[in-house]
Amino acid sequence: MNRPVRVRFAPSPTGPLHIGGVRTALYNYLFAKKNNGKMILRIEDTDRTRFVEGAEDYIINSLTWAGIQFDEGVHVGGPFAPYKQSERTAIYKEYVDILLKNNFAYYAFDTPEALETIRNDYQLKKLNFQYDASTRMNLRNSLSLPAEEVNALLKSDSPYVVRFLIPENETILVNDLIRGEVRVNTTQLDDKVLFKSDGLPTYHLANVVDDHLMEISHVIRGEEWLPSAPLHVLLYRSFGWLDSMPQFAHLPLLLKPEGNGKLSKRDGDRLGFPVFPLQWTDPNTNEISSGYRESGYYPDAFINMLSLLGWNPGTEQEIFSMEQLIHAFSIERINKSGAKFDPEKTKWFNHQYLINKNVKNLALEFNNVLKDKDIFADLSKVETVVALTKDRVNFVKDLWNETFFFFLTPDKYDEQVVKKRCNSDTAGILRKLAACIEQIRLWETAHLNKTIHDFMENNAFNPGQVMIPLRLSLVGALKGPDIFEMMNVLGKNESLKRIDSFLSLLTVHC
Repeated sequence: MNRPVRVRFAPSPTGPLHIGGVRTALYNYLFAKKNNGKMILRIEDTDRTRFVEGAEDYIINSLTWAGIQFDEGVHVGGPFAPYKQSERTAIYKEYVDILLKNNFAYYAFDTPEALETIRNDYQLKKLNFQYDASTRMNLRNSLSLPAEEVNALLKSDSPYVVRFLIPENETILVNDLIRGEVRVNTTQLDDKVLFKSDGLPTYHLANVVDDHLMEISHVIRGEEWLPSAPLHVLLYRSFGWLDSMPQFAHLPLLLKPEGNGKLSKRDGDRLGFPVFPLQWTDPNTNEISSGYRESGYYPDAFINMLSLLGWNPGTEQEIFSMEQLIHAFSIERINKSGAKFDPEKTKWFNHQYLINKNVKNLALEFNNVLKDKDIFADLSKVETVVALTKDRVNFVKDLWNETFFFFLTPDKYDEQVVKKRCNSDTAGILRKLAACIEQIRLWETAHLNKTIHDFMENNAFNPGQVMIPLRLSLVGALKGPDIFEMMNVLGKNESLKRIDSFLSLLTVHC
């Protein structure tokens, strides 16, 4: 059945948004836009025991920074509001009553302590306890208890949950757009809790009811939800909604860099890379976790990187704008197997975006770094410096290590290089070079290059005798871009001043 494409990203505000969650949102977004559909943000906050203050705002801010836009949602409104499950509790009560009335669900009065005791007993026998067709009639629920006792318990406000009645020994078929047909026998499923006596639904009921009422056409989510898909199919069937049931697509996991297991915050802490889009401060412990934004990543580079972790465009192309991703994306090209996260490749993506950015814009970014160091340089000079050095860095913040000598006169010199490469002849050679430079009238890169090379040839000096002490004079170390480009930026007076300072050192030590 053809119908308008409507997808949703439905995170729980239980902490910071993992980059795997951002990728799920991204794939939903790309699919929606590719198919002229709608993208919805729904907050699934019915588990109040795990609610974390500030997490909802963090999720919205993260997705906004990443450039993932929503047509409807908790922060923009829409025709299916409210989009926060804690504001929809009356709706879920109506639908759980339908399941109870039609014998697709039942009340269970077992206390947590009683269930824990049963689980322990099973473990002692090396068995796994499951609340299902094989055990439910021996437990305390509306299937096993007399009707009058059930009514009395309900009237006395005894704590209860509502469990779904899983049919016995039936094969459930889940058609997955990525994995094909998935068949699960109901003997593997337990009677999941759908509703609690506090009036709040569990994820399973709320998710199915909301997806139906919000007319979701495709559910694109992580593969950790694949084991729940048979239950969701049964819920759709029980409500009589199979004809309008969304199509499912379960995305592969993001794996550790070594490829073994799901990528976690601990991996980022261990190997020194972020696993969250923005920096996160835990409200309970004040522990700060790094974010891609604060680490200097561009949002479009971050999104480009994420898009290729699990999806293959079918070409050699690696750099995609968001518009190009929308055009190229298809669910058919999503991989079934997990995608190994590569922190170095992530830096590579940022490098590609950095070197292709407008130099003036890069200079404005870098100028903020300079101002933080109380350096106020002419913007045209900053542009020239950035153009000379941007190929050497992955992040704008790293430009300082490649350019500081353009803004600060060296106050120390690499001692190892001075000892190894300078000798009793060096000072004399450098004085002759300074005299040559003093005579230069046309201060321009190509002319500097020719003049100094002519100087070396006319005096029978090899490049090491001249260029190494010259670079040490200008930089303080054997680093930096083309030496003549450097001199052109520094100017004649500053270049001579730096040579003179280095000569003072050589007079003392050589």
